[in-house]
Amino acid sequence: MSYASLQSCLEDLEKNGQLLRIKEEVDPYLEMASIHLRIHEAGGKAILFEKVKGSKYQAVSNLFGTTERSKFIFRDTLAPVQKMIALKTDPMKALKHPLQNISVAFAALKALPKKVSSHQFEKIKISDLPQIQCWEKDGGAFVTLPIVYTEDPDMPGVMNSNLGMYRIQLSGNDYLQDKEIGLHYQLHRGIGVHQTKWNKLGKPMKVSIFVGGPPSHSFAAVMPLPEGLSELTFAGALGGRRFRYMYDEDGFCLSTDSDFVITGEVYPNENKPEGPFGDHLGYYSLKHDFPLMRVKNVYAKKNAVWSFTVVGRPPQEDTAFGNMIHEMTGSAISKEIPGVHEVHAVDAAGVHPLLLAIGSERYTPYYTEKRPQELLTIANHILGTGQLSLAKFLFIADKGEHTTLTTHHEEAFFQHILERIDLSRDVHFQTKTTIDTLDYSGDGLNTGSKVIIAAAGEKKRDLADKLPANFSLPAVFKNPKLVTKGILAVELDNAETSEFEKGIRELSNHSALLSNLPLMVVCDDAGFLAADFSNFLWVTFTRSNPSHDIYGVNERFEHKHWACDAMIIDARIKPHHAPVLVKNPAIEQKVDALLAKYSL
Repeated sequence: MSYASLQSCLEDLEKNGQLLRIKEEVDPYLEMASIHLRIHEAGGKAILFEKVKGSKYQAVSNLFGTTERSKFIFRDTLAPVQKMIALKTDPMKALKHPLQNISVAFAALKALPKKVSSHQFEKIKISDLPQIQCWEKDGGAFVTLPIVYTEDPDMPGVMNSNLGMYRIQLSGNDYLQDKEIGLHYQLHRGIGVHQTKWNKLGKPMKVSIFVGGPPSHSFAAVMPLPEGLSELTFAGALGGRRFRYMYDEDGFCLSTDSDFVITGEVYPNENKPEGPFGDHLGYYSLKHDFPLMRVKNVYAKKNAVWSFTVVGRPPQEDTAFGNMIHEMTGSAISKEIPGVHEVHAVDAAGVHPLLLAIGSERYTPYYTEKRPQELLTIANHILGTGQLSLAKFLFIADKGEHTTLTTHHEEAFFQHILERIDLSRDVHFQTKTTIDTLDYSGDGLNTGSKVIIAAAGEKKRDLADKLPANFSLPAVFKNPKLVTKGILAVELDNAETSEFEKGIRELSNHSALLSNLPLMVVCDDAGFLAADFSNFLWVTFTRSNPSHDIYGVNERFEHKHWACDAMIIDARIKPHHAPVLVKNPAIEQKVDALLAKYSL
């Protein structure tokens, strides 16, 4: 289906029973976010808020809330776009040789951006926009589904531009109302390359922020695209409609199909505190200096609809984004890295903290006993690839003869690793390196460590599937709970570091009991951790920094290589961690009453 606008998409969804209209006036302070979270969790429809308090504009969320709905939206274009990505096809090449692949060539006809001569925008102010604040401790109102456009000063023009999705703070902190907004972007983002170049020139970077418009534009902003395929051409191919644009009198690019456009300039070394913001790991990202954008103009269509989403502990709408990206890209990573079968960024653990991978161990087929060798080469390649380099934990297993092994069955994959790992050999650290900007488990912004945990060969142990009747641990460890086979969760009776380390040393006297429990997680609530495997994934890998928080029973160094008999991860909340996201009870009660009117 080709949509000329966001409104045409909403009409199509409503006609097909996939749109919920909220007719009552709703408050953009926490209330809209609460409604979204409830409906998303239930696998519900896209939500159109008809009356937003303090703004004349309607707002829509949960548009991409399920993979099924995204597939429905792109039902006519998905297949040729998948083929285009698989072939790493430049649309221009496809048009020059159309008979080589007819479907790709047809998609390419819709892919090239189209310059137009006029627009239908009116000028408004930042304060006219829906001022949506999703979490109580947020620093103000944010744009959560922005499409941020910048150009390369060395290669100006739309074909070498960058589209990205980086949150935008509209109000609060020290921002001058209607004149300044905050631009938050993280490591490995194209906009950073552009700003570096503009800074070297001593000139401000022109930025255009698009909100709303055809749904393909949002996907283009978050897609990891093959080299040479621009986001604007991808937006056109996926949407079945060329990306329409023009430049205003001040030289800013306008997406004329967008509902809103905010233009402004980012000057060299001009920053202001941005945040806090309730983020996708399930915690707040805290207040830090990020680029300041001086607002030039704010444009809106007459009947514009504001697009937003809500992020928090996964799964959320961005999870469905990720699933859809996987649908489109297929096995792109496995084709890019020799020997890789699967790489899975685990959504339940916040995506970047934890990667699971399957590779091939082919270096030494003449060895009678397999050990990780090629797996380590593959692991380093993975951790050197784009945003995968932000991962903290990488668990990688040899495919071997295990034809049914998959990273997408996380619990079974962990058991497979723990059955085979040699803890004296197979744990490899990288210290003082980069991690995700939103991850506060490290020792500074963007700063932390990584660990590769590799396993190959035959089973070395049978994992415990229950705790024996005589099971006991040193007194400092309390409330032991079995998470799954081979993984134990415990709490600490005493938070003093010296007592913790003394307890670890005493564990050497319990080696027999721990021989089938190679992984122990120290946490604040063992019952919560063990209640659901997704709780284990979230708590363990969002609250630990490998170099600081991995300990071992009988831990030792063998020629600078760390080794142990059983691994311990300290996944307690520490003083330097960001606060966990918590809903406001009064708002939840109000939303209960509102949604009851809709039998929700």
